[in-house]
This record gives sequence, structure tokens and C-alpha cells, in this order.
Amino acid sequence: MAIDLEREFKPINIALLTVSDTRGPDEDTSGDILAERITSAGHTLAARALERDDADAIVHLLHTWIDDDGIDAIVSTGGTGLTGRDVTPEALDRIKDKDIPGFGELFRWVSYQTIGTSTVQSRALAVLARGTYIFALPGSNGAVKDGWDRILAEQLDSRNRPCNFVELMPRLREK
Repeated sequence: MAIDLEREFKPINIALLTVSDTRGPDEDTSGDILAERITSAGHTLAARALERDDADAIVHLLHTWIDDDGIDAIVSTGGTGLTGRDVTPEALDRIKDKDIPGFGELFRWVSYQTIGTSTVQSRALAVLARGTYIFALPGSNGAVKDGWDRILAEQLDSRNRPCNFVELMPRLREK
């Protein structure tokens, strides 16, 4: 990471979504890890929710957050696997304007260093929807640590060089 300390840190507002059929708020350890990392980095946790693996419900919540001017980015955890109930990528397909393919590719490269070839079972991805970034991470604690610590912490820091997601935010709705 190349943090330029002469640049201003610009905190952003991040919503956090956990997608799970098996976890409730008390068992949402991956969501807790992300919430702690978001606030420790200096950003604002603007909203947090836990939603079942139901594409319609996920899409509805994401539309609400995308339309909220107080939310700049959304990070989700869970629902990115290969089982029949894993529907986060399908939900994002229904709302996206653009894919950010490098995110999923980089996530799997980072994850490979931790879990080896098992990373091919991850459908982690990122999209842009009406000017809002959405990053979908797997639901394991290790995956959210890898995704935040090795990718998002840098790309959501306005001081990161040579470029970062934050500096693009004013231009995301350009036509």
C-alpha cells in the first residue's frame, strides 16, 4: 500500500450487509469483523443489516441503500458460494450498471495465498450501481479479513496511490 500522508483522508459512509440463512445478529462474526474494520479505518458505518439468502429481499434492500445519499459504498458478506441458496451474485446482476472484474480476480488471488485452490469456489465480486460501489465478499471470517485488509482498506482510502475508489466517487454518475 502506498499511502501518501500529504493527501487528505476522506471518510466515506459504508453500509454493511450480511447474507445468511443460518446466522442471526449474535452469530454474525464476519459482519462484526467488517464493522470494526470499517470504523477503525475512519469510515462511518452508515447502516447494517442481516438478510436471508433471498435474491428479491437482497435486491430490495440494496435499492434502498443505493438511493440513500448518505451511503457511498456497500460491503456484503455471504451468499457468494456455489450452493443452490447462494444468490448474492445473482442479486447484484439485477441491479448493477457496471462490473468491477478486477476486484473478484484480485480477491481470489489474495485468497489463494490463504486457502489454496479452494478459492475457486468463491464468486466474490464488485459492481457499480447508480453511483454506489457494492463489494460482495464470502461469509467466512478469513475471507472478510482478506477482502478488507488486502483490498478494500487500500482502495477505500483516499490517500492511496497511485489511485483509489474514493477519488472516482464524484464522477461515478457521469454520462
